[in-house]
Amino acid sequence: MGKGNGKSDVTNLDLEHELPPGEGGEESAAAAKPEAVQAGAKPEIESLRAERDALLDRLARLQAEFDNARKRAAREQQEFREFAAADVIRTILPILDSFERALKTASGESGEFRNGIELIYRQFQDALQKMGVQAIPAVGQVFDPRVHEAIEMVDTSEVEDHHVLEELQRGYKYKDRLLRPAMVRVARNTSGK
Repeated sequence: MGKGNGKSDVTNLDLEHELPPGEGGEESAAAAKPEAVQAGAKPEIESLRAERDALLDRLARLQAEFDNARKRAAREQQEFREFAAADVIRTILPILDSFERALKTASGESGEFRNGIELIYRQFQDALQKMGVQAIPAVGQVFDPRVHEAIEMVDTSEVEDHHVLEELQRGYKYKDRLLRPAMVRVARNTSGK
């Protein structure tokens, strides 16, 4: 191809990409066998439609399966975070117990030391409450084996049967999950009160 003659380059390109004319033209071929072409194409079209429908169905199922897997992974990740947080909170609870014991023994004392301990105790409880930790009510409640652990049964006529007399160690829940049960003394009323 020469640089001087631009028109011959265009003509050569057109000739290179042009298809040779068919024998008798396309219209004559389709007109010659219209029934044979249509009869052979019908089963092929139906099979292609069936294949397309099957692939679309498979695609829809895979998309739904992927969406379910994504949701399941997010739920499992959230459950793992809550489980890990519950484990950390369990390790902190003995510290809270020590504060409670210190406050009970220092009840006769007054002054800045007791006030300081009470302040730290309240801050600690507030922090745990913000995290979703809840104390399990015990004293005066009906004994519930799901959240209370009976350490001792005490015979008494002053309290109704199977009610908690005393809480030895407070129980806690974290977002409706039991961290530890409350250790309690339970009344056994033989008088039928």
